[in-house]
Amino acid sequence: MIELRNVSVVYPNGAEALKDVSLKINDGEFVFIVGGSGAGKSTLIKLLLKEISPNEGLVLVNGFNLNNLKKNKAHKLRRKIGFVFQDFKLINSMTAEENVAFVLRSIDAPVKWIRNRVPYVLSLVGLKDKVKRYPGELSGGEQQRVAMARALVNDPMLIIADEPTGNLDPTTSWEIIDLLQEINRCGTTVLMVTHEHEFVRHFGGRTIKINEGRVVFDDYI
Repeated sequence: MIELRNVSVVYPNGAEALKDVSLKINDGEFVFIVGGSGAGKSTLIKLLLKEISPNEGLVLVNGFNLNNLKKNKAHKLRRKIGFVFQDFKLINSMTAEENVAFVLRSIDAPVKWIRNRVPYVLSLVGLKDKVKRYPGELSGGEQQRVAMARALVNDPMLIIADEPTGNLDPTTSWEIIDLLQEINRCGTTVLMVTHEHEFVRHFGGRTIKINEGRVVFDDYI
């Protein structure tokens, strides 16, 4: 569950990134976050990942009170959040399998768990036959699927997808959103940030629009 109560963020240069934002996202929801450049979407993500703290208000994520969470303890929060980037952020010298396993190795997961979990998650995203391929040998859509497998591998409670279709062609973009919705149907909360209003109109569901740091729309479409 995500909850913001009267949250404001002001950067050191005086820019007001978020202004008195209150919202609640329940476990298992799929939510689109939309808004133009500079609207406050990136600031919202940084808050949820404890990269920054609010100047005012309360931030709760997956049972953590982020106002009280020390930055050196933020890894405990992030272990149950999967993040999908626009530009994939894969390690080019590692295969698809190694990129996904890297997440589990970084938290000292048991070797047996890694050996079983990684192929399973890669098969879930349709890459069963490409586990030994390097990023340079995969299409953009396949690379994004590896990134999604990496986000899923630690069985997160929440997935944040930040413009996950930004570097993909239209057909592949639809497939990626379909996959995110399938993940959501399995119980994972999904927060998808996008500027592609066509996707939002097509798929529908709860949509939160941010403009100039304020929530100006929060409803189902």
